[in-house]
Amino acid sequence: MPRSESDMLFKRRYHTRLAGHFLLVVVLAAGLSLADSPAEAQSSISWNEFRGPEGRGLVPESRLPSEWTGDAVVWRQTPPGRGWSSPVINDNEVWFTAAIEHRLEEAEGSPVGKLELIALCLALDDGRLLHQVPLFNVADPVELHPLNSYASPTPVIAGERVVCSFGDMGTACVRRSDGFVLWKHDHFALDHETGPGSSPVVWRDRAFLNLDGTDRQSVAALDLDTGKVLWETPRSGELHPDGMMKKAFCTPLILEQAGDTVVVSPGANWVYGYDPLDGRELWKTGYGQLGFSNVPRPVLADGLILVCTGYNRASLLALRPAPDGRSAPELVWRHDQKVPTMPSPIATGGRIFMVSDDGVATALETATGRKLWQHRLSGSFSASPVLAGEVLVFGNRNGEVVLVRPADEYEEIARHQLDGALMATPAPLEDGILIRTATSVCRLVAGPAVPQSSQGDGR
Repeated sequence: MPRSESDMLFKRRYHTRLAGHFLLVVVLAAGLSLADSPAEAQSSISWNEFRGPEGRGLVPESRLPSEWTGDAVVWRQTPPGRGWSSPVINDNEVWFTAAIEHRLEEAEGSPVGKLELIALCLALDDGRLLHQVPLFNVADPVELHPLNSYASPTPVIAGERVVCSFGDMGTACVRRSDGFVLWKHDHFALDHETGPGSSPVVWRDRAFLNLDGTDRQSVAALDLDTGKVLWETPRSGELHPDGMMKKAFCTPLILEQAGDTVVVSPGANWVYGYDPLDGRELWKTGYGQLGFSNVPRPVLADGLILVCTGYNRASLLALRPAPDGRSAPELVWRHDQKVPTMPSPIATGGRIFMVSDDGVATALETATGRKLWQHRLSGSFSASPVLAGEVLVFGNRNGEVVLVRPADEYEEIARHQLDGALMATPAPLEDGILIRTATSVCRLVAGPAVPQSSQGDGR
């Protein structure tokens, strides 16, 4: 069947099944657009996937509190389990995942014998627990990298659904209204070696997953209604023979151009473009060097796709998509100094801002890659920076948050100390920010705070 006819049939089926449930959010940028997850009519608070709307980490209308203690703290909760997944928000719901670890011995650091993988939903207004949803039980889980968790992938809110992934341990879909589990899928067998990391992305009626292990590497699409595998496409690029150098932990990007849609998906050594309808590989572009274990999500900025290549020496590639949207993109520039392997870059105002894992922040000119400034922040970093209004928020593994002006010169605004490591990416709100640390989830507001909830520890 010609592609045009196939698209027409798909669209007719899609609108019939999902009319009134989903809204495809699209952002335009230099003739390109980034399709966000489908959602209901957007409320004033919506941060529905990894790095928020359009996957870019931006809330231009956000206001941050001047102090991050006392009255600025609306609530702080200590949820069950452990996990680095970033909170996602829609209306009054805050969703994230966690793993309850049952160790073989009581001693801290003893091996984990069993996992309970759960989804959690807190009320945004007062932090009360709305849903605690059991999803998977895992016996004898793999040993983790010290910087990872068993619940690191960030969920995605898609209309009335929340899609939660735990890599090879399973993906599940939960109904937002009552926490009912609509479906589970746990048939992707692969070896992450050090635990899962790639977050799911939703487009139309399907969720996309990067599955880049040491033993096998592919990208797959699951049906949102049933969890059925719609397609799975193996990676085709040549990789290093060592399995540890074949893995990656990236999250895909949905790119729309000239009426066409491409799933942009980095893996080890290559970034690929796939047809979202049938999974056909449309193009691939090599990094020009060894690159693996990369975590940062690609970023769309001023008509360029920004890709971080990962270990051994991380580079930032600026790629210009081909005019037809279905051919290999052109390399415009590359930057090879202090590029992160974990935190994603952020782009705003013709500039790119990023922080390396060892704490060096860099600003580049988007069009050329020219370095504007470089400054060492304290500590080491895993969480991605976000832009809240006119403030860049960088949070490190020591729980320190550094606020920086997004400008041509380095300008530090303030520093704040939180109660635990920042491994998850914060979520800016119109009136403040929501932060998950290693020990708690906390909502901060600008201006007078509402009374604290009686739930949780009340700190």
